[in-house]
Amino acid sequence: MIACVVGMCSLGAFAQDGKYAVDPAKLAGMVREGHPRLMLLDDRLAELKADAPSDPALQSCVSQAIEQADGVLDEPKLEHVLVGPRLLSVSRNCVRRIYALGIAWRWTGDEKYARAAEDNLLTVCAFPDWNPSHFLDTAEMSHAVGVGYDWFYSYLAEESRQKIREGLIELGMKPGKAAYEKDVWWAKSEFNWNQVCNSGLTVGALAIAETDPEWMAFIVPRAVVSLPKALAAYGPDGAWMEGPGYWHYATRYTAYGLCAMDTALGTDFGLSEIEGLSVTGLFPTYTTGPTGLLLNYADSGERSSRRPMPCMFWLARKYGNAFIGDAEHAVVSEQGADPLHVVWYVTPSGEALGERELDRHFRSPVDIIVMRSAWDDPNALFVGVKGGYNQVNHGHLDLGNFEIDALGVRWARDLGSDNYNLPGYWDRKPGGDRWQYYRLNAQSHNVPLLNGADQDAGAVAKVLRFESNPGHAFVTLDLTSAYYKQATKVTRGVSLTNDRKAVLVQDEFVLSEPCEIQWGMTTDADIEPHDDGTATLTLDGKQLIARILAPEGAQFTVGSAEQEEPQRTNKGVNRLLVRTPGEGESTIAVQLAPVWEDGAVEAGEMRDLSQR
Repeated sequence: MIACVVGMCSLGAFAQDGKYAVDPAKLAGMVREGHPRLMLLDDRLAELKADAPSDPALQSCVSQAIEQADGVLDEPKLEHVLVGPRLLSVSRNCVRRIYALGIAWRWTGDEKYARAAEDNLLTVCAFPDWNPSHFLDTAEMSHAVGVGYDWFYSYLAEESRQKIREGLIELGMKPGKAAYEKDVWWAKSEFNWNQVCNSGLTVGALAIAETDPEWMAFIVPRAVVSLPKALAAYGPDGAWMEGPGYWHYATRYTAYGLCAMDTALGTDFGLSEIEGLSVTGLFPTYTTGPTGLLLNYADSGERSSRRPMPCMFWLARKYGNAFIGDAEHAVVSEQGADPLHVVWYVTPSGEALGERELDRHFRSPVDIIVMRSAWDDPNALFVGVKGGYNQVNHGHLDLGNFEIDALGVRWARDLGSDNYNLPGYWDRKPGGDRWQYYRLNAQSHNVPLLNGADQDAGAVAKVLRFESNPGHAFVTLDLTSAYYKQATKVTRGVSLTNDRKAVLVQDEFVLSEPCEIQWGMTTDADIEPHDDGTATLTLDGKQLIARILAPEGAQFTVGSAEQEEPQRTNKGVNRLLVRTPGEGESTIAVQLAPVWEDGAVEAGEMRDLSQR
């Protein structure tokens, strides 16, 4: 059957003028017969079972999935309870339960898991709605119910099948159809809502394709046309503009949708060939600092760390990239597996991760630059820098922001997101309420301020130059549009200097009129300023020396990042500050030098950024 289905790909999909199209009339003839048809087919499951006795990593993934399913058995019934405007936590809980119970039942055959899955499916299909006003909730629940219906089909009595189908159609497919017919915004979006909503609905529609094909015929062609708008944002280098945390959300739903199309229809209609997807599995690895913390831009959670991401296995399988799979295995071995690691399992290559670039520029709508002194050394020096534009979804006023790891701690940090339910949190237009919140505006970020003003909310920062050499690396960014009201030119340079033992942050301004320049860095460290233009930062028993290289005579001061509720309070978080009058052409240059075991690093030298 599958060979025949694959042979029909050219009939079902074609690219025209850069857009993808699907002939709805041909979809019914492409559907894989029977169940399961979504993600994990029976023949693949048989392969995994045959491989398991000789693959300890696979055994571990399976045993952890079964352990999670055992925990689900004792959990209370899901309830239709909103948090703020969202049912999302309930939808995600259902997704989690269905995959755990599904792997456990399909691996062991123990009906206790199937009974629990049936109960969960009937429960959510009896809800009054899946909260379509916040459509992520509906899409994720459609995904959960679609996978559950498909995987447990052979166990379910026809009465249960009918109730689940009816619930999926009434609460998922019909609201989805209504959304598409209204030309809903997320179908035109380049952000995570696109992948989640399109893929969640696609999974649900494919699950019931043989009994109710009209939903597949309506939803799949629209999803295939819509998804490239978001998938193009991975190009050309695999970065994700909404940050590494939202990379995982967007990419795992990309994997759900494309994998479901592959297994159910024999094709993903060429979507997996879109530039950037084949290398996007590198992004979480490179944006993880030696501390295990991610480069925390946009609305990432506070102190977000690299966690298991099963879609890395899908990427590794899809694109034949053992490095991506091995990088995920390294995380799973330390932190544990998710049931999706079984669904998309790849065997470890057995080889070391090998040589990797120390520095990398991820070109994308939001440029990300990462530089480090070494790999596989928890004490290594790491700096990440962000460019791009301030109007990105989940974006902050943080063009030029940097974060630093060294000696096993994060010295310069981003505070992360605030409470999504704060009034006006999503009003990101210039002058919007979003920018009143400290964590989101420029005041909290590691960026310069001119006369205390925030960056312009519509600003764009371009990378002027990036260079990586054995002893040093640097990037220069044009930040002018973020400060156009106060300056005719603003350039930031960030370098790894002193044989990659220190960081130099150098800002050059051509000011329109005299103003105060403030250089700031947010840190958890205790700060002790000194009279000679230096400061000692102490954190977790380690030290870093900050030095003002320019302007001459400037001094460090200490500020606080603490705020009043209902904002997050940032208790104990400090700000390392330099305030200086500026006029005409002005420069602030600060060296940040960890105190290594072999001693402190000497003062560095400034360089003209126009020559960098």
